[in-house]
Amino acid sequence: MPPKVLFTASTYSHILNFHLPYLRWFQDQGWIVHVACGGTVAPIPYADQILHLPFEKRMSAPGNFRASAVLRRRIRKERYDLIAAHTALASFFTRMALVGLRERPAVANMVHGYLFDGESPVLKRSVLLTAERLTAPQTDLLITMNRWDFETAQRYHLGKRVVNVLGVGVDFSRVCWTAMTPRECLREEFYLSPGAFVLIYPAEFSKRKSQAVLIRALAELPKNVVLVLAGDGVLREECRALACSLGLEDRVVFPGYLKDMAPWYAMADAAVTASRSEGLPFNVMEAMYLGLPVVASAVKGHVDLIHHGETGLLYPYGDSKACAEAIRSLLYDRKLCQRLGEQAREDMAQFSLDAAFPAVT
Repeated sequence: MPPKVLFTASTYSHILNFHLPYLRWFQDQGWIVHVACGGTVAPIPYADQILHLPFEKRMSAPGNFRASAVLRRRIRKERYDLIAAHTALASFFTRMALVGLRERPAVANMVHGYLFDGESPVLKRSVLLTAERLTAPQTDLLITMNRWDFETAQRYHLGKRVVNVLGVGVDFSRVCWTAMTPRECLREEFYLSPGAFVLIYPAEFSKRKSQAVLIRALAELPKNVVLVLAGDGVLREECRALACSLGLEDRVVFPGYLKDMAPWYAMADAAVTASRSEGLPFNVMEAMYLGLPVVASAVKGHVDLIHHGETGLLYPYGDSKACAEAIRSLLYDRKLCQRLGEQAREDMAQFSLDAAFPAVT
């Protein structure tokens, strides 16, 4: 009987965006590949079976406990050799499904970024850390992607073995713009002024992603600076209302979720991010690989990618004035933009899919 592996995640999109090369690798090695996830149903290549789970974003939601029960039954039936757990919510309930089983598969939990850090409120940090410590006995291998998560996992013994890797690897070819469309034509197509200084930030509209910080920073900058906030989410309309209240409705672009980011990166002058915390964010790595200077909040994940003043600029999280000042330095110093972009592109080679794949597998 061929060995079996089960990948779990809270959404289909997570598997599709990050793990298809690994599903394919297991299949090529002769493994039977099963995937269990929630969210919007979508076909998943290289999966021999797909199990839909009723995951809900709120940790205590009944659907998550039902999902754990479904997983427990499936694990008993299929007798997997390995479980690869991903995303904080799914990995917790996957490992809870294993509690008390006399025979269980080996479990590798990949931490794409703990949902807490040293600056998180004490209660939140305590609850989330307790959840990780509760499931540590079911975690044979814990894989982290940034220094803060690695040191935390080691300090609290959150896995029997803890390793740190340079992410899951980014397929940079998907954002390389090869069309012979002039930059000015791209901007005209998306109703952007040819002389605008365009900032790009693709991210889900959520409290953690903190788009409001960037909108407030924009109010401090000259009128030729334009901010593109790509993505969807519960706070999108709130951010749109904030932009209107500050008189920025013509300078903040909300194109929605974009499957193809390549042309938007191609017409941008710089990338920005205001996130509260990250694992190793693809949007930052993609922008850096494409030679865009990046202005980022100085939080875990970002500080693992950016050396301030060398490969990008960092500012204190939540400080819109400091963010605006960093952007202003790019606006008035194109040589700085070029130097940061060139060094960033060079540094990103180590995070490519080809470089990271061997370390993860």
